[in-house]
Amino acid sequence: MISRRSFIVGLALGLAASPISTGAQQRKTWRVAFLSGGGRPTDGLPPRPLREALQELGYIEEQNVVYVGRWADAKQDQLSRLAAELVDLKVNVIVTQGGPASLAAKQATSSIPIVLAQVGDADGIGLIQSLARPGGNVTGVTDQSVELSAKRLELLKETVPKAARIAVLWNADDLGMTLRYHEVEKAARLLHVAVQALGVREPNDFEAAFSAMTQNRPDALFLVTDALTALNRKRVIEFARVHRIPAVYEYDFLVQDGGLMSYGASPADNYRLAATYVDRIFKGAAPGTLPVERPSRYYLTVNLKTAKALSLTIPPSVLVRADQVIE
Repeated sequence: MISRRSFIVGLALGLAASPISTGAQQRKTWRVAFLSGGGRPTDGLPPRPLREALQELGYIEEQNVVYVGRWADAKQDQLSRLAAELVDLKVNVIVTQGGPASLAAKQATSSIPIVLAQVGDADGIGLIQSLARPGGNVTGVTDQSVELSAKRLELLKETVPKAARIAVLWNADDLGMTLRYHEVEKAARLLHVAVQALGVREPNDFEAAFSAMTQNRPDALFLVTDALTALNRKRVIEFARVHRIPAVYEYDFLVQDGGLMSYGASPADNYRLAATYVDRIFKGAAPGTLPVERPSRYYLTVNLKTAKALSLTIPPSVLVRADQVIE
């Protein structure tokens, strides 16, 4: 027999607990997708800096966020299919790496927000209307890679003052990379150096590029970094080492792998910044109204071990500006 008082207390406790239980059941789980033209990492997850930054913002794996990723392994013709797979999974946002992956995502959906994380010249390749008002469903972070190409060439020329011919290796099937090549070509004229154009489109093309440099040795090399050249970077770095060709790269991970020098933004910084866009979108912001940002800092990295192997002395004017020096 239940007393009237016990019944009322039990009912009150039940009503008080009910909203908490319902809220827990209704807690949203966000689905964050990642699309890249590059190689699939061993863990099959989006870049760690992106996930760590989202965790700091309150998005905890297996609690309120799930990650799905697709990687094309430098096969651009696969990106449309991979983007469509992510759309079919009904993800809440697609974070992209690379211009081709971003364009594929944009073609696959006009409703799911797209956050650019590691993409160069988004306005130049038609991803956004402008930095201030990107429009549509695209926003995020973009590098001014075209303008940076001239700066990198200047650094290379300053490091190798006698360089009269500089080879430029780039993916000729990528519009963004081709824009960078043209900027290098333009800067080369101002610096009074000749350009040895080495466009590649697939892994087998690298051997032809190496053969061209063997027959007509350049004084220095400029590698434009995209999914294709990044996946084949060790071949390029080794060729430059064996043939004692000073080379400039765009990102420090290539210098960590043995390249001579690099000048560019930090991919980790870009992913952390992209995470703030994901958070703002999940909190109700329309992507097309969020101004696209550019990296706030660029880093010069120099590998003195590689310089020594090349019998090259890095000028003090370059070393003093280096953010990181690898001994």
